Amino acid sequence: MARSRLAGAARLARWADAALGPGRGGPTTDDKATLSDATAERAADDLGLTAAQVRADWDTARLAGLIEVHGDNARPGWRLRAWNRDDSAVLRGWVALFDAWSLACPEPEGHEAAAVAEVVSAMPQVLSFLQLSAGPVPVEQLLDLLRQRVTELRTDRCEVPYDPAAGPAAPAEDGHPTAGTTTAAALGRETALRPAPATRATVSDPDSAAITAPEGPLADALGERTSLAPLLGWALRALAAVGALTDGDGQATLTPLGNWAVWVKLEQICVAAQSPAGNIEQSAEDMLRGCAQLRPNAARAEYRAWLAARPVGSAVTELLGAARGEDALLRGLAFEALRVVGAPAEPDVHAVLDEPALRPYALLWLAEHDGVDAEDAHEVLTRDEATWLWVDTAAAVTDHGEASMLVRHLEAAVQPTVPMLLDEVRTVGHPRTVQVLVALAAAHPDPALAKAVRRAAFQVHTGGS
Repeated sequence: MARSRLAGAARLARWADAALGPGRGGPTTDDKATLSDATAERAADDLGLTAAQVRADWDTARLAGLIEVHGDNARPGWRLRAWNRDDSAVLRGWVALFDAWSLACPEPEGHEAAAVAEVVSAMPQVLSFLQLSAGPVPVEQLLDLLRQRVTELRTDRCEVPYDPAAGPAAPAEDGHPTAGTTTAAALGRETALRPAPATRATVSDPDSAAITAPEGPLADALGERTSLAPLLGWALRALAAVGALTDGDGQATLTPLGNWAVWVKLEQICVAAQSPAGNIEQSAEDMLRGCAQLRPNAARAEYRAWLAARPVGSAVTELLGAARGEDALLRGLAFEALRVVGAPAEPDVHAVLDEPALRPYALLWLAEHDGVDAEDAHEVLTRDEATWLWVDTAAAVTDHGEASMLVRHLEAAVQPTVPMLLDEVRTVGHPRTVQVLVALAAAHPDPALAKAVRRAAFQVHTGGS
């Protein structure tokens, strides 16, 4: 369903990749990524579409991350590059479109921006209710739910109720509102289910809908009881336009694709709420430090909870920032967390291959991501890279482990003998080489071998050979 919904956008993105690359003509005429008339006509001729269809597919491709516009150049997003081989890239592209539903169709005229923003903020609760209902829901019932949620939002801000004649929701005896306290209401408050902010800065042309919205009986069923009715109608039409729901006979129903997307977001809320070590609000570095003493399964659960509570892009950036620090243990843990991220981290991991401190970790990550068995992934490293990684891992053991662990770490070296290891460690250029060798000499029970290691540490320190 996601591939079908985005087929036109993917086709246009491939055309743009071939026809609008650097030096082949820019696609836009302003700094808002608006498709120029000449480019739209050119694409329409090449693809057998109308200019309006091209503009709609262009906006869809941008919202889904299939096209990235930088200045006057368009280039394919990572999802387009992974389109044919990675189903998760397709699903994430559709979820990005789903999250941007408020940009898919222009909102009705004559409504204050604050009212539109309140409806956008309240729609997660409506979607949660639709998902939990597992069937058609009358639009009138959704309107009541929306009114309750908007009232709650205003009450939280100490503002007057949206409908002054109705007054605030009457509290129950325990002090909680009697209305809107379903599971959906509780889940609707979580930021993990909130869609993109209702800003029109990223839409190419506010006067033309990014996606052609289907007409239906929703607006008629809503009536004009309150000014929320047309805004709910707009929200439901926009969600129908991106393929998240359908309407008929005054009822709304999530599509299987929309049901799956809402379920996944609700699951993320539950995962974040079950953070075993309580680090989901910490920075990446502090979260990784908190995971250092956890067993592997518990650490992975903590990574999943931390990732579920923030956008993937910023989470990956934070993790790589932590990996660039001086603590080698955090470097290894950061890439373990990136393994939990999976495919969305691939472009960023590729981008750090030129950084010597991260290159061995990145090569192993990419090999495992491409399906290489973890036990065989080390074969992608050169001898120098493998030696550098051995020193870096030994530095982590030196800082955070026991002496016996450092001795056992000798078995992980690719060199068959300790003298060969020492010869190559001396030339690999790791900044922690001296400290690692001194610690190893102090920990090793063999006096002769410890003496050789101390000699190697002295030679590295003095620059000798």
